[in-house]
Amino acid sequence: MTMTGGFRGYIASRPIRDERMPQQIQNLVIRNYAVRNGLAFKLSATEYAMPGCFMMLNAVIEELPTLDGVILFSMFMLPTEREGRRRIYSQILDQGRELHAALENVSVRTWSEVARFEDILLVDQFAATDLSLAV
Repeated sequence: MTMTGGFRGYIASRPIRDERMPQQIQNLVIRNYAVRNGLAFKLSATEYAMPGCFMMLNAVIEELPTLDGVILFSMFMLPTEREGRRRIYSQILDQGRELHAALENVSVRTWSEVARFEDILLVDQFAATDLSLAV
């Protein structure tokens, strides 16, 4: 893709997978990812701290007509509900844009790449569940 809008970063002000990461570090990870992948990086939008809030992500998605795509700090910033993520993928891919996750070094440019992205998220959700068995 060779547009000129660049890629908007998306960082968190709340924990990701129960871990807090300073916003400055999140931006450094995104900037380094963009440099390694030849992507024009635009300043990041910072999500509000309230759990389950995606107001800033929605604002970035509304900005997509003027962007090449979005670089998430982490794929684990997306909604935990599969349907919420699917809506985001649709909004991005239907406009011919890209979604990147800097920390995990993965990207989504096509629906087949969404399947790989989802596999990673689902394995993590499965691993996080209590799998202890009564003996």
